[in-house]
Amino acid sequence: MDFQLDNKVALVTGGSRGIGRAAALMLADQGMHVAICGRTEESLETTATDIRARGVQAWAFPADVSRVADVTELVGRAATAANRIDVLVNNAVTSTSAPFDELTDDEFRYHIDVKLMAYIRIARLVLPHMARQGSGRIVNIGGMTARIVAPLRMTNGVVNAGVANFTKQFAGYAARHNVTVNCIHPGYTATERVMQIFEREAKESDSDVETVIARRTGDIPLGKLVQPQDIASAALFFCSPLAGMITGQCIAVDGGSGEAVNY
Repeated sequence: MDFQLDNKVALVTGGSRGIGRAAALMLADQGMHVAICGRTEESLETTATDIRARGVQAWAFPADVSRVADVTELVGRAATAANRIDVLVNNAVTSTSAPFDELTDDEFRYHIDVKLMAYIRIARLVLPHMARQGSGRIVNIGGMTARIVAPLRMTNGVVNAGVANFTKQFAGYAARHNVTVNCIHPGYTATERVMQIFEREAKESDSDVETVIARRTGDIPLGKLVQPQDIASAALFFCSPLAGMITGQCIAVDGGSGEAVNY
């Protein structure tokens, strides 16, 4: 299927690992040139090399998106290098797997800065580039803790609920420029970060990681963990003409594990 993305440019934050890497590679497979950012130069360069192997351009920018200066420099460098930005995938994330009584103000604040505020700041900086082109796609990667209670992931819940609300609010504003803004809530996805969550759950329940994984998988109607490529596929859909009239929406890619009815 032709998603009409040839020679367009995507900026993917947290693009060197996990979901971000999967999204960057899938967009590159569709002919997009891709700029990625992250905090580890080695993994950034590895992913950039894999993107270039698809026959497109790649730019790797080390950045700590919790810092305003890094965010400003990132968008400026990406726009200068590529001369346009058609797609933004906001994916940078952190996580502290701990019960409420172990979470400090600094941990809440850092999570908010790394994810919610970074998404807001980058979207604000990218929008003028998309407005000049008369079109654009923004995809925010949230999380199922926006919809469920997770005792060991309270900072995630606070931040992801904010991401969902920001998505809806910003979509109405960006629509005047023919820019769509949507959100994906991943369920338990086979990434390093989720494995760290499973390890903490195992510790809290005096169990082992294999038992936790089996229990969590048993809670998923489709019977398996979500893969990063599953999230990337949803992002690709939102970036394509197939989703041209979809904006301000949050969808779950969770194998059916979310039990709430969301209208």
